[in-house]
Amino acid sequence: MSRNHTPSLGLIGGFAVALALGLYFTFAAVQGDYGLFRRAEILGDADKLQRELDTLKIEVARMENLTRRMSDDYLDLDLLDQQARDVLGQVRPDEIIIQ
Repeated sequence: MSRNHTPSLGLIGGFAVALALGLYFTFAAVQGDYGLFRRAEILGDADKLQRELDTLKIEVARMENLTRRMSDDYLDLDLLDQQARDVLGQVRPDEIIIQ
């Protein structure tokens, strides 16, 4: 009584469904909105934004320094002279202009 075992249609269908679900979830884990590629992209964006933030912090510190130097409490006459000449386009009589 040798019986030839052929897989039933239900077994093949169940395997196909399990394989399809496995492939779907693997694809979603790699390429999906919360997948590995998106995570790498977000980390790259975060690094870029951190560098931009550092640059802006330096610029803000520079501007705060210039603002403090132009305040009523602490007046830097050299800075005031430079700013006035830049804005008004004036030079002193003893200066030589090189263009």
